[in-house]
Formats: sequence, structure tokens, C-alpha cells
Amino acid sequence: MAQDGVSRDVLLQGLKAGRDNLLNSLRPLPEADFEKGAYENGWNGRQVLAHVAGIEWSYPRLIGIAEDQKNGKQAEEKPPEKPNRAAQGGIGSYNDRTVERYASTSVSELIDIFEENRAKTIAAVEAADEGLFSVPVRSAGGIPGPLGTVLNFVAVMHVDGHVKDIVEAAGR
Repeated sequence: MAQDGVSRDVLLQGLKAGRDNLLNSLRPLPEADFEKGAYENGWNGRQVLAHVAGIEWSYPRLIGIAEDQKNGKQAEEKPPEKPNRAAQGGIGSYNDRTVERYASTSVSELIDIFEENRAKTIAAVEAADEGLFSVPVRSAGGIPGPLGTVLNFVAVMHVDGHVKDIVEAAGR
């Protein structure tokens, strides 16, 4: 168990279960079902899926930031894979930009993007040392805490909540 946080094994179980839940719950839904609902920022189900798919890439990066912190490096020493513009306008603005970036992406493609990026998240967690999951971090959305706890919240619980929202709005 990661000291003061969620262990790598528990996190991996959650990431894999969440992946399977999203794929098994959302792939069978007709595309029209994703136009239903109104969530944060007034998004429909397709936009919520774009949000989920669009932010999944950031979780391996958060692991890299924790590694830098554990090794005494500043996160800025390593150039990010993608720019982190969350600070420009806050997390709401970042989320809106993410959803807009995928505005013309089909539901099927969004699910594929999520699946590909979740595989990278799982691989990064599997490769990380257990001790890394107790390193304090802050997510792009401002969630602070030990890496394992933060990842469990943003990559497992947050995603599961959005999947539930989409399925409920679809009446399934």
C-alpha cells in the first residue's frame, strides 16, 4: 500500500474496471443517445465523452511529474508531451477547449481515443515504482494529494461518474 494513498495494485484494478465499464456501457449505445443530457458546462453525453477521452492523456504525465518531484527535479525541466494550458482561464476553460477540440470526432472515435490513452495510463502505472504513489501531486484540475489517491479520484471515480451520467441520460 502506498503510504497515505491508494496503492498501485488498487489503482490498476480501478483503471482496468473503469476501462471495461466505459467500453461495455458506451459502445453499445446508439450515437443518438449521446446527444441527450445536460451536464457540467451544459454538455451533452458526446461532449462529456470528449472530455473523458481528451483528458486521459494527462494521467501518465502526472506520473512523470511525481517522478520528477521524487527525484528532486522541477517539473519544468522535462518538456511536456502536450502543453498544459489549464492555468489559462482555469480548469473550466481547459475543459471547454478539450471538448471543442473533439467537436467533429465521432462517438466511436472518442471511445477509441479513450481506450488507447487508458492503455497508456495503465502501462505507466504498471511501470511506476510503488513508492511513487505516495508522492504529493496536484492534478491539472487542482486536486492535491498523494499520486495514487489523486489518480484514483480523477482517472477512476471521475470517469466512472461520467459514464454513469451518460448511461442514465440515455435511459439505459
